[in-house]
Amino acid sequence: QVQLVESGGGLAQAGDSLRISCTASTTYAMAWFRQAPGKEREFVAAINWNGGVTTYADSVKGRFTISRDNAKNTVYLQMNSLKPEDTAVYYCGASAIYTRAGGEANIYAYWGQGTQVTVSS
Repeated sequence: QVQLVESGGGLAQAGDSLRISCTASTTYAMAWFRQAPGKEREFVAAINWNGGVTTYADSVKGRFTISRDNAKNTVYLQMNSLKPEDTAVYYCGASAIYTRAGGEANIYAYWGQGTQVTVSS
């Protein structure tokens, strides 16, 4: 069982930056998903086991950066040029068997409790 703990969410204004973190003792692929009120959970970004391959949703490409530091058991999501539509609960996911980065939620067997990101206009 892998425990994931997210941190770093909060309030921001449009155009601001925030970095959220996820601590997890795993060397498999990890990802960030988000869920806005009344909407389904959606893929944001994923990173492979060693950080060498990343993939992003079109809605965040060029604004968000996913990275990982395996020595610190931590995955980061740097969010720049935030928009009100980025408001959501952000969840960290970790795979139990896959090393590749992927946008499919069923790749990830373990999930954190989520961290709220709210962006005002």
